[in-house]
Amino acid sequence: MKYLLILITTLLFVSCNQPSSDTEKVITDLLFEQQTAWNEGDIKSFMNAYWVSDSLKFIGAKGITYGYNQTYEGYQKRYPDKATMGKLTFEILDMSKLSENAVHMVGKWDLTREMGNIGGHFTLVWRKLNGEWLIVSDHTSAR
Repeated sequence: MKYLLILITTLLFVSCNQPSSDTEKVITDLLFEQQTAWNEGDIKSFMNAYWVSDSLKFIGAKGITYGYNQTYEGYQKRYPDKATMGKLTFEILDMSKLSENAVHMVGKWDLTREMGNIGGHFTLVWRKLNGEWLIVSDHTSAR
């Protein structure tokens, strides 16, 4: 009986930490809309998934950047043209529900470019704000 109780508790814990299939689909769709926008050379549309706030956090090789505008400007500076942007592909490795209005996502990114391919991993925190899922924190690293 003790083992059955442990098994049920474990299964409930695991299932409670998984986003609902609707939430997972919405967030996954948003991520792949970003991929499409990037591959069209459209950084502005790529940024649609980010929280438009001074509290947005982007963490990269040079440390932390606060704010939507600063994050957008950073992307524009690092990727000034379509050739530099290359072809982006995302792969989601894990999604976990932090709360009813927050999801943690881990994934891989790859850019295929004539100037040399690059890629790495990302950790995103998505929050549901005013009925809309948005990235509030992005930690992206290159490998």
